[in-house]
Amino acid sequence: MFSSLIVYATSLTRLVPVQTFQVFGHEIVINVPKKYLLATLTFLHHHSNGNFQMLTSISGVDYPEREERFEIVYDLLNIRSNCRLRIKTHTDEINPLPSVVNLFPSANWWEREIWDLFGVFFSNHPDLRRILTDYGFEGHPLRKDFPLSGYFELRYDEDQRVVVCEAIELSQEFRSFNFHVPWSQNNLIS
Repeated sequence: MFSSLIVYATSLTRLVPVQTFQVFGHEIVINVPKKYLLATLTFLHHHSNGNFQMLTSISGVDYPEREERFEIVYDLLNIRSNCRLRIKTHTDEINPLPSVVNLFPSANWWEREIWDLFGVFFSNHPDLRRILTDYGFEGHPLRKDFPLSGYFELRYDEDQRVVVCEAIELSQEFRSFNFHVPWSQNNLIS
């Protein structure tokens, strides 16, 4: 099985513009430049040797130290042969990736989620808007440079009977710790 996956991955490098490939267990992982992403996914979807009809997920990873800091990962499944293929591509905050919603309708949610949480733009997406955060939310919470506490906090004011949005104010109070432990007796702990 492993050798047949290597043969298939090697044949893919002759058919699509693959930068690198690896085989992990029963899964092939290929890296594709972003300008060839849509052509590669279309080929794998329609070609009889590919037949990857199902997109099982799209995920994003942020590597802020890289020039193209976002790695977007597409997981494909060939239902007939139960073969999985993972496609990775890289982009930055400015350059968009092509939307694959027309090819895989299930990509709609995942592309909107990656846009909302990472800020990666997908060109030609039919409805690219926030999906998990509020419309007025500033920033993208899964970026590594996003502050852990956020920028604003929402709380309900009982007197005004409204939700109040305030800038976060972090204060450190002095704390005194008593290290006396009730179960430590003179004869138990020395």
